[in-house]
Amino acid sequence: MRTREASDSGLVTRPNRRFFATDAATLAKRLIGCRLVRVLSDGERLSGVIVETEAYLGVQDRASHAFGGRRTARNEAMYSPPGTSYVYFTYGMHFCMNVVCGAVDEPAAVLLRALEPSEGLARMRLFRATPSRPAPADTDLCSGPGNLCRALAIDRALNGVDLVESDQIWVERGGFGRLRLETSPRIGIPNAGEWVDKPLRWFVAGHPHVSAGAAARSGEQGVRKKPLQRRGGKSR
Repeated sequence: MRTREASDSGLVTRPNRRFFATDAATLAKRLIGCRLVRVLSDGERLSGVIVETEAYLGVQDRASHAFGGRRTARNEAMYSPPGTSYVYFTYGMHFCMNVVCGAVDEPAAVLLRALEPSEGLARMRLFRATPSRPAPADTDLCSGPGNLCRALAIDRALNGVDLVESDQIWVERGGFGRLRLETSPRIGIPNAGEWVDKPLRWFVAGHPHVSAGAAARSGEQGVRKKPLQRRGGKSR
């Protein structure tokens, strides 16, 4: 397992497959405070600490792409081993990145909704800028699943990548301090029936990079507060 020294304290490690081989709700909480790392073809490293996630529980979850056992070329990566990336294109304009969990052929995954960018911010600003609009403020560079993917140059070419072994994209844990989590219903799933209101979104309380605007950053009505401590880089 590759390791490197953390920028503050403790050892940073890449988690092994066991870290991802759990249910989606558990992994959604585990990933908060981990760092997502993307290495570009020219070797530049872009990264950010994960501050917001959503859990999609699989065939029983009406908001999941695999609801009812649906299996297509688009969502095939969801049936892969835990620790696989699932990247899809939506609304004709955005890529979104998920981390597959559970077991092989158990299509559960965690959507990465927001990062606090920490490396390669200048490159991220270039990726987020358009001919008609400059790059947003740094607090919004990686806030929202589509913005996160655009800032880190994540597209369908990274769908189905093994995050445990890849040299292009992976997760790091350890040394990122203590965090307090809150939870709420997921965002943008109005047609998911009874699943609309299930508290399957987690985010760092009061964090400026959380995606859903000022309400989420200061604490939404009905959120459940959950303490979280992360120390060192021990694999689960």
